[in-house]
Amino acid sequence: MWVVSTVTMLVLAGLLPDFQLQSPDGDSATRIAVTAALGAGAFGVLSAVVWPLLVRLLLLVPALVLGLLVFFLNGSLLLVALRVNPSGQSEAAPETAVIVAAVMSAVASATGGALAVRDDDAYRHRLSRLATRRRTAQPPCPDTPGTVFLQLDGVGHDVLTAAVAKGLMPTVAGWLAGSHRLTPWRTDWSSQTGASQLGILHGSNADVPAFRWYEKDSREVMVCNRPTSAAELQRRAVERTADGGLLTVDGASRGNLFSGGADEQALVLSIATRRRGRENRSRAGYFAYFADPANAVRTALSFCAEVAREIGQSTAARLRRQRPRVGRGGLYPLVRAFATVVERDVVVAAVMGDLLVGRTAVYADLVAYDEVAHHSGPRSRDTEKVLQRLDRALALIEKAAEHAPRQYRIVVLSDHGQSPGETFRSRYGLTLGDLVRAGCGLPVPRRAERTHSGTEARAAVRAALRRPVEEGGEKHRPARHSEPIVLASGNLGLVSFPDVPHRMTKEEIDARHPALLTTLANHPGVGFLLVRSAEHGGVVLGAHGAEIPLDRLDGAPGPLGVFGPGAADAVRRTHSFPHTADIMVNSWYDPESGEVLAFEEQIGSHGGLGGAQGRPFLLSPVCVSDPVGDGEELVGAEAVHSVLRRWIGEADGPQVPLPEEEQAA
Repeated sequence: MWVVSTVTMLVLAGLLPDFQLQSPDGDSATRIAVTAALGAGAFGVLSAVVWPLLVRLLLLVPALVLGLLVFFLNGSLLLVALRVNPSGQSEAAPETAVIVAAVMSAVASATGGALAVRDDDAYRHRLSRLATRRRTAQPPCPDTPGTVFLQLDGVGHDVLTAAVAKGLMPTVAGWLAGSHRLTPWRTDWSSQTGASQLGILHGSNADVPAFRWYEKDSREVMVCNRPTSAAELQRRAVERTADGGLLTVDGASRGNLFSGGADEQALVLSIATRRRGRENRSRAGYFAYFADPANAVRTALSFCAEVAREIGQSTAARLRRQRPRVGRGGLYPLVRAFATVVERDVVVAAVMGDLLVGRTAVYADLVAYDEVAHHSGPRSRDTEKVLQRLDRALALIEKAAEHAPRQYRIVVLSDHGQSPGETFRSRYGLTLGDLVRAGCGLPVPRRAERTHSGTEARAAVRAALRRPVEEGGEKHRPARHSEPIVLASGNLGLVSFPDVPHRMTKEEIDARHPALLTTLANHPGVGFLLVRSAEHGGVVLGAHGAEIPLDRLDGAPGPLGVFGPGAADAVRRTHSFPHTADIMVNSWYDPESGEVLAFEEQIGSHGGLGGAQGRPFLLSPVCVSDPVGDGEELVGAEAVHSVLRRWIGEADGPQVPLPEEEQAA
């Protein structure tokens, strides 16, 4: 490694005019070589000793600026190495030092990997350095297999099967050819990570009606990916089940919204607001990974490449006038690069470390596909590239499992899928909030009248009470708490009236805003509404005056007919939640195309009923018991939790049922 680094430094000194390894008067070849060797050695020592201390400081820095800091700090280490060089002849301009340091780190990483290819002990040693912390408990029994659960966020069952058929995911294809089985499952009405992962990890996702919702008792908006909300949702689930979660026994939680009761946690949102200590190592995953400068440089280079890739792809989409399309400017290229590169690399490294120290159960979330699909579409070329890279990550984890101190069963699953379709706003020229305000007789922005989508949307708005129109394009800011709060979760909308302490009934809403429910139910972009009824307990409303009580949904085609089997049960369950909104709005759905209309700015969405978003997958080894019996369907995240918990328990007993004669003996 030292020899290769020395040669690399000599080559760069010959190519870069601002990088000198000799005095202005010239030196012998031997002296230049010695200077390069001393400089490379000093840089290697500083990278091994000083770099981990610098990474500790990086934990205080926002993750999105991590890429630039990696290059700057690595270049600074090289300048220090040249300054302490005993020869005193080497020097480099600051900008050149950044380039030299990056190249040397990349070459060192490649050399280390190449040297370890044919040496299992060296390969295992290199992977072991990725562990997030040293194991303090007793080593596990090597005869008991461990289980690693890898969540491919947002990858639906149909997307996975299509990717395998196209040859995009050879690792998954190899598993399906022999060692694994593929099982689809059905989400709850709230088809999003917060509800699904809470149910999978903690066994209960009750009272999670959407990704974001308003709670009247606390007067707060809950958002599943907000740390304070995630911590509260986890607390409620633990209190409800009286159980810590799926990972309470020697478990590790990596990159998740919730801990699952694991004692080892990294990049877990529900603990992100706590003061950092031994029980809270949410950002420790970053330190474990970036403590290796080669990892830092490699990920930083990939981060920059992903930013450039997103800018190029979004520009090409605009030039092609691709439809549907949403804005992808601002900070989105950085957010995408963080999700698809930084978080992926850190989580994969943490999982590999968990395998190499032999943890019993590991659950990790890889969010790359979900982030890209929201803006590029679930079946786009952009997402296909992401699926290829995720498959390589699965292969890397499989390779690490071969070097683990115990056998591992790898389970791959998703929390939901994504349904394609343009946004509600792009089709009708107004948002769901605009439509609600119109139905309440409140001012709406003038842009809502300039809809480009024909007369249907205009007629629906004007069916409401006559209302004034705001000048300019700014959103109306409520002066009192009596105005509705409208929230969107994919193609699921929630309308709450904060001045009413209880969940309003249909009769109360009609008395207060006579045109609101009619306006919403008859809009062509709305599939159905759920409201509470003083007479029937709960009703589903649809176009042309359709009104079906919840206890009669199964036998009536009605508004839920196109949403497929299980829709009625999902709606009834959500109706029972204490914090269900006054009005629940599910968008239009076309069963032939599978398209929905997102109330957010997304062309691949999830959160409600309709299409592929509600059909994720479970890829499990054939050595564990079947997820469900023949002819049965796996429904709901809580049911998935029961299956995963059963599989963990099977590791302590027979994994194949004994024949009846052996049982009798």
